[in-house]
Amino acid sequence: MKVTFLGTSGGAPTSLRGLSGVAVERGSEIIMFDCGEGTQRQMAKAGLNINKIEKILISHVHGDHILGIPGILQTLSLLNREKELVIYGAEGIIEFIKAVRKTIWFNPTFPIFVGQIKEGLVCTEKEYSIYTTCAEHVLPSFGYAIVEHVRPGKFYPERARELGVPEGPLWSKLQRGEDVMLSNGKIIMSNEIVGSSRPGRKIVYTGDTRPSKSIIKLATNADLLIHDSNYDEDYVEMAAEKGHSTASQAAQIAVEANVKKLILTHFSPRYESTDLMLLHAKVIFKNAIIAEDLMSIEIPFQKNEVM
Repeated sequence: MKVTFLGTSGGAPTSLRGLSGVAVERGSEIIMFDCGEGTQRQMAKAGLNINKIEKILISHVHGDHILGIPGILQTLSLLNREKELVIYGAEGIIEFIKAVRKTIWFNPTFPIFVGQIKEGLVCTEKEYSIYTTCAEHVLPSFGYAIVEHVRPGKFYPERARELGVPEGPLWSKLQRGEDVMLSNGKIIMSNEIVGSSRPGRKIVYTGDTRPSKSIIKLATNADLLIHDSNYDEDYVEMAAEKGHSTASQAAQIAVEANVKKLILTHFSPRYESTDLMLLHAKVIFKNAIIAEDLMSIEIPFQKNEVM
């Protein structure tokens, strides 16, 4: 799983930072968190295939989070895409996509599903589920979590052979957690050959938000928390007024949620340097970094157990 930051500025782009957009690559698909103006150009710079986008998860309908969608829809049609594109978002997302389709001339070559979300489970796929929680912004807004399903434990073929289990269907049953009987009547327990189940990975994206207990709950034990950090500590009151967080507040959320890594993003264009933000965050949560446009980070699985 690889996470690429396509835009890390909030409100307006700067010469170094584009508007909100994060691409999560899982196998052959891309899941987007928000889609600000210029997203598809940033994807081209990052070497990401726009046709691999399967889901776009919109936190809220402020322009800096959604105005990249029209261009992506038109480009996908020019590419003669056939596979359905799924867009989830907060209140207003359905009306926005309807307006795009009504006012911008293009003929979609693919079905577009648009869903207005509520707090809780958004969807479940074969290998992961997506959840949301209400964020605290100045209009309806949501944070998202991509949570991979628990994976079966590691299979140890050498151990299977030692116990006399022939390679084939019995191995598959053991891998699925089933106990099997050999031709001589001997019962082989799955846990003799397969290690304990292994947790999947968890990525949480807050969108724009004040410090929020609901975000802490959503982000608990996440491998990666991507958190709004619009202001530094000189603008705590402004952050609260405008529905954003400071770097220190985001770091405190990371501590309370017990996440493994924190990435700060969505910086106000007023800041030419984010060094002070990072310094303040690291005082509270050491494993914090600043997002930069086109920065990528791999999210590894937890290490396998030794049997």
